Amino acid sequence: MFPVQARAGASLALAVLALSGCSSHWGCTDSTAERGEAGARVQVLDTSGRPLGVTAHTVDWRLEPHPQVPSEGSQVHFRYRFDGAEEGSGPAVDACAVDAERVALMCKTIHSSGAWPEPDGARTGDDWLAVEHPGQVAGVLLIPNDQSHDGRSCEQDGKDGGGTHPPKRAGVGDRL
Repeated sequence: MFPVQARAGASLALAVLALSGCSSHWGCTDSTAERGEAGARVQVLDTSGRPLGVTAHTVDWRLEPHPQVPSEGSQVHFRYRFDGAEEGSGPAVDACAVDAERVALMCKTIHSSGAWPEPDGARTGDDWLAVEHPGQVAGVLLIPNDQSHDGRSCEQDGKDGGGTHPPKRAGVGDRL
């Protein structure tokens, strides 16, 4: 077997690794926030489900050809607004074109930091959603969960990772 000194040295080395955070996921846990109720106007929520003091809403939407690719036919062109978002940083939410039964036809994440500042302090922007069947679109809904930062998972960083992460981003076929 091993001499006593070798076993003691190995035990000491394992203890140092565990205390330094280099152990495999020592005490690290990941969880996922519950997806909030989608709507045309939502209070943006943090991963604990608490309001961030920011409201996001769909101002309007229409079907029209995208000016850069008109040959692809009609797409969903929508305008959005964030009230209460700070300049230069702030939340991001998923925007989804949905059918009459609130099934997502196409989604993308919109960022308040990428929108233009307005004189009243709001931030506004516009974007496009390319859906396969534009005639099925009944509206554009926003999902209230902040997607602006996800943090590192335990798998990525066993020492400093973990915690509650935003829900999985919405995708085609999700019922909102």
